[in-house]
Amino acid sequence: MMTIQDVLSVYAAMADLTEQMVQAATRSDWDALVLLEQRCAAHVQTLRAQETPLPMSGAERERKIELIRQMLNADRRIRDLTMPWMHQLSKLINSTGTERRVVNAYGSV
Repeated sequence: MMTIQDVLSVYAAMADLTEQMVQAATRSDWDALVLLEQRCAAHVQTLRAQETPLPMSGAERERKIELIRQMLNADRRIRDLTMPWMHQLSKLINSTGTERRVVNAYGSV
């Protein structure tokens, strides 16, 4: 069973990881981004398995809310940084698929 301080520590670690994910996305370091996301997911699993619904005081609840807001903000920034790359990758994949269909239909030139 996790104490309230344990829970807040995990949320703080997740907020820190999501900020590192923003930095990785800013550098287009997709491998680092994936590794950081996996570490964050491990923290989520820990919370799911061990967090018990304990009543939080006003200050503790506010801290948890602030950490969640930080993570959501970081998530939005990560999406803003990765969406153009994902769009470019999608175009490349579609282009490659079109090339393959043309080669299959007409043979290579």
